[in-house]
Amino acid sequence: MAWLMIYLKGMAMGAADVVPGVSGGTIAFITGIYERLIQAIRAFDLNWLKLLLRGQWRDCWQRADGAFLVALLAGIGTSIVTLAGAISWLLEHEPVLIWSFFFGLIVASSLFIMRQIRRWTVPVAVLLALGGGAALAVGMARPAEVEITTLYVFFCGAIAICAMILPGISGSFILVLLGAYAHVLDAVHQAQLGTLAVFLAGCVCGLLVFSHLLGWLLQHYHDPMMASLTGFLIGSLYLIWPWKE
Repeated sequence: MAWLMIYLKGMAMGAADVVPGVSGGTIAFITGIYERLIQAIRAFDLNWLKLLLRGQWRDCWQRADGAFLVALLAGIGTSIVTLAGAISWLLEHEPVLIWSFFFGLIVASSLFIMRQIRRWTVPVAVLLALGGGAALAVGMARPAEVEITTLYVFFCGAIAICAMILPGISGSFILVLLGAYAHVLDAVHQAQLGTLAVFLAGCVCGLLVFSHLLGWLLQHYHDPMMASLTGFLIGSLYLIWPWKE
């Protein structure tokens, strides 16, 4: 039942990733698996690589919380394959309903997560406000017009994957702001393997570096980080306001 619940949470993350403006990290955060996910990603370090090269498969699996990642990724993949069509249909035909659902989910979750902050201080409150302001600023920003180079595609991959694991910020929306969304989408549709390989390399590098930083901050500065992440959630409400028109 425990692995089934993780699988279902993965499905919820996949469904959220299909919706532009909603991050899978948001769902991970509100379902209580966010910190475990960050720690599992952090496990892919030099020590893990040494274990892999020595052929210590069991230790590699346990160090990276393999069963958890497999169950979660299976849920995400299942959701993207099976629910993408349904959610796309809802976004086109019933946009107010689907946006209202996610809006209400994030409002209720923000209140719940704020209760996990153990001690409220002035710096913690300031970080809550700054997190909200940062997410709001991202939501109000306009797409950039830049020349798409190989190095820029790598950079976009690293930034987008970091946004994807942050609650409240959509990786696909970051790609839109960086002016690379259409380029990456065309690469997927046209199977441009070179461009996709560069983009995925950026994603892997960004994920490994950012997850270590984020995990360290959660471990040593729990309350300030929880306040900042909650601020991101609250600020993201601007993006998913149901009555945009």
